[in-house]
Amino acid sequence: MVHPLVEQLRFARSELRRGLEGVTGEEAKQRIMPMNCIAWNVGHLAWQEQRYWLQRAQGQMPRPDINEPFAFVAPASTPSLDEVWAAWRAITEAADPWLDAVTTQMLESNVMIDGKPSQYIFGSLLQRMIYHYWYHIG
Repeated sequence: MVHPLVEQLRFARSELRRGLEGVTGEEAKQRIMPMNCIAWNVGHLAWQEQRYWLQRAQGQMPRPDINEPFAFVAPASTPSLDEVWAAWRAITEAADPWLDAVTTQMLESNVMIDGKPSQYIFGSLLQRMIYHYWYHIG
């Protein structure tokens, strides 16, 4: 059985997809200052999923091209919506087996950064990821 918090993450992901149905590539590149464009936000959520579930949890970085341009405080850009959706799908699909196996005990464990336990636990990262989706969905 999938952990209830993982179910919430999947619901937030599905709402992002639903909310952006019909948005064209040109529309997704438009910026209403000072905000980033929609396409950048999709890349940003992909960056965070990769950082938490692949890099921090498993030591993997399948999409290094996402790592810098979409990181927190990265400069604004107007990427291709098709390209960021492709990255988002690749990252979330790669993360799903780990998320499917999540237990409460795993969520209570410390996140290792550079081989040392950090102040974070995976459960707080999961809640933060869920909230981050809702923040960017609006």
